[in-house]
Amino acid sequence: MSKSLNRVLADAEARGLTLAPVRLEAGTLTAQAAADAVGTSADQIVKSIVLRSPDSGEHVLFLTAGGNYVCIDKAARVAGMALEKADAASIRAVTGFAIGGVSPFGHATPLRTWLDPKVMTYATVWAAAGTPHHVFEIAPPVLKRATGAAEADFTR
Repeated sequence: MSKSLNRVLADAEARGLTLAPVRLEAGTLTAQAAADAVGTSADQIVKSIVLRSPDSGEHVLFLTAGGNYVCIDKAARVAGMALEKADAASIRAVTGFAIGGVSPFGHATPLRTWLDPKVMTYATVWAAAGTPHHVFEIAPPVLKRATGAAEADFTR
């Protein structure tokens, strides 16, 4: 088992959660690919989008329904600071995960986190489990509580 997956499972356990990760041979590089693999809709795939402040270098996390896109201007208003796309190297340095495998928790560094309200409309959702090939299923209220995410409007 990969170190990243182990870190997600250990962090989940520390938060009182027991996850059952599923390995997807095709990977989770797109929400639609992950949805097709687990037999759900793209919106039931939670994308972990990491943005950074060009001023402070702080990275923040936006958890969004797979069919939605983060609007950087709206996200900046929610976070209270200017934001830009984070590069792959800084995402890996801050979260410990490669793009396509960024989990909602288990990060190398704690991140302020916001949640797309659309995620809360489903009984269960799926999120990356630390690798581009692993996902886990979780109830949205449990995800919200585990991440400490605040619901906010940041999508376009």
